[in-house]
Amino acid sequence: MTRNRRLGCITPPHLLAKLLESSDEEVRRAAMSTLLDTSRLRGERAVRASLMRTAAPAQGRRTIFDCQNGTILAAAVLARSEDGDASADPSVNQAFDGFGTTRQFYLDVLNRNSIDDQGMRLQGYVHRGVRYNNAFWDGLEMVFGDGDGIVFTDFTRSLDVIAHELTHGVTDFTSGFEYQNQSGALNESLSDAMGSIVKQWSLGQTAEDADWLIGAEVFTPEIGADALRSMKAPGGAYDNELLGKDPQPAHMDQFVVLPDTDEGDNGGVHINSGIPNKAFYLTAIGIGGYAWEAPGHIWYESLRASSATTVFQEFADTTYAKAAELYGAHSAEQQAVQAAWRDVGITLSQVPAADQSTCEPSAPTDGSSMEALTRQIAVLSTQIETLTSDIQALAGRAGG
Repeated sequence: MTRNRRLGCITPPHLLAKLLESSDEEVRRAAMSTLLDTSRLRGERAVRASLMRTAAPAQGRRTIFDCQNGTILAAAVLARSEDGDASADPSVNQAFDGFGTTRQFYLDVLNRNSIDDQGMRLQGYVHRGVRYNNAFWDGLEMVFGDGDGIVFTDFTRSLDVIAHELTHGVTDFTSGFEYQNQSGALNESLSDAMGSIVKQWSLGQTAEDADWLIGAEVFTPEIGADALRSMKAPGGAYDNELLGKDPQPAHMDQFVVLPDTDEGDNGGVHINSGIPNKAFYLTAIGIGGYAWEAPGHIWYESLRASSATTVFQEFADTTYAKAAELYGAHSAEQQAVQAAWRDVGITLSQVPAADQSTCEPSAPTDGSSMEALTRQIAVLSTQIETLTSDIQALAGRAGG
């Protein structure tokens, strides 16, 4: 089967399209150039994706190249290697360090050896093009633009953007979520979730302390926007005349139906990703503590267990099953997963209807609190009572 491996960029096309309406000619030119470049690059994505599986293991070694504002990656010059000294160029060092942090997160937290779990080399290209307002994983390497200096700035400044794009590579080697419609939105959402928790891990932040913003650093200080996206509040990352209103929904009631075209964001992959993003955030808050622990493991194992065409319902059911496998049936972690998906409008297929409306988010499992344990016992007691009643009813009918 040929999978849909369209180019996944951090800046959504609807935002670039909005910038075409700007009264600033430089902003319009940069947006148009970025849109045209990105459209052309999509044609190269499938070719590069096919090459990545032939790459020799390299223990995740990092190499950063400088495009020197050109667009031909083969013409880029070596700027920093794994064994080389730090560069005088901040963009080079930021990309190099971001690769290192993401690589270490996957190894230390998820026991994954680089993108392919076989030590795949991490290659990055900085200073691509002139006023290029994007960053992307093309199936073989990661590429960063400098931004137009008016709306966007250097994309290497954002660790969660780097981790987001590298996670597209991880997805290629696991589920291979097709980059369209709901599977494409899951592709984007998994990258957002992992991008956010890599940042949280690097800062030692709890789920409560984290900002849950994606790309907070990519806008220039003059732009009144929090970030490209907010996992905590999808639809609330920005709202101004220049950028418009963040269109992400946080609930299935607001699911956006768009055509599966470049102009339609491949069926709204950057837009509808707000729904599973919110579910991950709610799961992390419901469990409490560090989001890279139970929530991160549940989502990662669910990614590995998914297929290329998995949709929201299937992925939600998988996270519920994985929570049981990892932490036990009816555990606080599983209850938090159930509550999170319910709160974004997705009813889990594996949960009896009677339990759907009564599910409450569980208290943080910090080891010292009895509240979560008490709630688990109450849920278990109710289930036992129901089971006992059913057995008695069956026995009565058999005796009659």
